[in-house]
Amino acid sequence: MSEPRKIKVVADEEEAPGIPANGSIETAPTAEAPVRGEPDAEVRPPGEMSLNELQAKLAAKEIEYKETFDRLLRVTAEFENYKKRMSRELEDFRKYANQSLLKEMLSVVDHIELAIQAAGCPSGEETSLIEGLNLTLKEFLRILEKFKVKPIEAVGQPFNPQMHEAIMQEACDRLPENTVVREMQKGYTINDRLLRPSLVVVAAPRSMQPDSTSSAC
Repeated sequence: MSEPRKIKVVADEEEAPGIPANGSIETAPTAEAPVRGEPDAEVRPPGEMSLNELQAKLAAKEIEYKETFDRLLRVTAEFENYKKRMSRELEDFRKYANQSLLKEMLSVVDHIELAIQAAGCPSGEETSLIEGLNLTLKEFLRILEKFKVKPIEAVGQPFNPQMHEAIMQEACDRLPENTVVREMQKGYTINDRLLRPSLVVVAAPRSMQPDSTSSAC
């Protein structure tokens, strides 16, 4: 607030009425007149941003949001693939966990079958022995079937390199070429996966000259 201003009035010889003898008049303070000119710049409270700054910040946040959302989608997809892969691996483990043990048991089955074949037509006490072997073989096959182990049907079937392993050829006219004539060792699958291939003899044309690896059909 401005200080009161003093105006000095000089009288001729006599003091004018209402004017102090010292010639000073105190006047009430007056408000300062505003200075005309260019309008003042917009004054913002501290911390308040302009519209352009807000728009720029919003655009940056939108870009950040899109990048974060895309990253989240990728991580989610990778996690879903991981769960599916682990589920398949767990299922395969459950199906084939006993594969090695079951494969070793096949040799026992082979020996029992060979013993039964070697007996031919037994008589007397041998009959009871063969019956016991048949019952043992039947029980082994039941256990194998319980674990989804099944024999491969090979004789009379076309040679399949994925299921059969040819150990020799045999000239034969009664069967087409590359047909399994005999089975030297039975093959097995476990849950439709090869457990052990069949060892087989494959038919060849009779016109083929016999050699050390061929025989007559």
